Amino acid sequence: MKNALLISLFFFSTFLLKAQEDMPVIWENKLDHKIMFTGTGTEDRGISYAASEKMMTVFKNKTGEVVWSKDFSDIAPKLNKIDELIPFWDANTVFLFDRKMGKDQIACVDLRTGELLWTTNIYQDLSEDVIMYIPEREGFAMTLKDKLVFVKARTGEERWSTSKFKGVVGKTLFTEDGYLVMVNFMPDWISSLFTGFKNQIMKVNIENGDIAWENTYIGRAERKVISKEFLYDLNLENNKIFLRLNGIQVYDYQTGATLWSAAFDFTPEKMVSKPAGTKRFGVYNSVADPVIDGQDVYVLDMTSKKSQYIKKYDLNSGRLLWTSPEVKGGAKAIPNMYLDGDNIVLQIGGRVEAQAYIYKRQTNADGSVTIVEENRIWFPEVKPFGVQAFSAKDGSFVWESERFKKGITNMVFDKGNLIVCSGKALYSIDSKSGNELYEVPVTNGGVGEATLVHMYKGMVVILGEKGISTFNPKDGAVIASGKYKTAELDAYYDDIMMMKTAKADIAAFDLNTCDYLEFKARTGAITTLSTDGNYVYVYEKKVVTKLKTRK
Repeated sequence: MKNALLISLFFFSTFLLKAQEDMPVIWENKLDHKIMFTGTGTEDRGISYAASEKMMTVFKNKTGEVVWSKDFSDIAPKLNKIDELIPFWDANTVFLFDRKMGKDQIACVDLRTGELLWTTNIYQDLSEDVIMYIPEREGFAMTLKDKLVFVKARTGEERWSTSKFKGVVGKTLFTEDGYLVMVNFMPDWISSLFTGFKNQIMKVNIENGDIAWENTYIGRAERKVISKEFLYDLNLENNKIFLRLNGIQVYDYQTGATLWSAAFDFTPEKMVSKPAGTKRFGVYNSVADPVIDGQDVYVLDMTSKKSQYIKKYDLNSGRLLWTSPEVKGGAKAIPNMYLDGDNIVLQIGGRVEAQAYIYKRQTNADGSVTIVEENRIWFPEVKPFGVQAFSAKDGSFVWESERFKKGITNMVFDKGNLIVCSGKALYSIDSKSGNELYEVPVTNGGVGEATLVHMYKGMVVILGEKGISTFNPKDGAVIASGKYKTAELDAYYDDIMMMKTAKADIAAFDLNTCDYLEFKARTGAITTLSTDGNYVYVYEKKVVTKLKTRK
């Protein structure tokens, strides 16, 4: 018995050592300046950058070798320092801003060579939020207070302008006949710049700015404040423009006429409190996308704060086929909606995504001021909670689970398995009846309570308070587990999920095994997972380090 115990302890300790190996360092580069601004390009693009307020360095992703390093005053003599730096990777350019109280100096620089392309002080109050690169014509659409201008990316030459487009250019659709379909939006933090804003979808001749047609849309088009993904889709099918934004809106491509609409206006910000010092803020993934099944489309109607419904439409004609009874108990958020056989299943409440840019000025004991900036992404819970099902045939109410009234993280559906997590337990639910097929504590995985669940290769991935574990969706058995420190999800790609502590230590988990490699970064370090999940770039003071997430 004693020998068996010793053997067990040996294997357990070996497992811990294996799981806690450091990420292999590919290269480390100490720069000649401190790091205030960073940008990590894709591995295919091959370059990244780091900059201070007075100097910038571009380096090769593969080796860390410096491509160029220059003082901003040498690039553009009118730039003594920079207050903001905005890369446009597809254009191979970077905008440098020296803010001067209504006399902003802007320099556009070739990102690969460090050569100055053009400068201007004509355009004021520009920021990352109001500039959109249009790769099909190698130009920038820039929203000013009184008009939209289109300039050549390499020369700064203004091609055309229009005062009829209000707000910021959002997601665009470039068509083969030389037109650009644009949807505008208005971030809260720049709304004071504009007057007369209204929701617009517009078809524009990209060569001269002539407007073919203009229409309005329902809802609020958005772009995430930190990660910058657009929260709607725009596509052209069978001479129809489909705008998927809080439902579906369909327009005739030639005339702009509204063909049909199944959409609603919804503003989610007030369901989550803003952190102190927040300058930009957004709440996302609070309403499930429409579910399309052949020619049937199921859309959530969240127009009323008191009553919510499911509506089924014919995709071709927009004809309303049925409206469900009210969602019981009301819902501030419905993050997930799945079609399983003859039933539509809703996740009521649970985890949503919040993003914030936080800016604080802290006065030190000696009277000096320290500026603290933070880009934060987190997943707060929104009440009330629940799971309900409705008939896909006629919309009638089918069942409601009482199990999740006190809490839910999220719900996933994969190959007939409906898995719901309460945070403390993992449940398999029969979508036809709402009966529980099993209940297992998520603490069986050894990583604390769950904050999110995720499906990967037929496994349920539990993102826990202190690591990651995987479960078999058929019986709830633990497959693998990797215990780490108290940390939050920082980034993930395919089979790599990266967690980060409050002190900037990171662990890259392999979802196939739940083994992880870790790196102890300095507090405040910026960490960026590569777009292929194979590497992590760590920016600390003056040092850039590239690490492997896999052995």
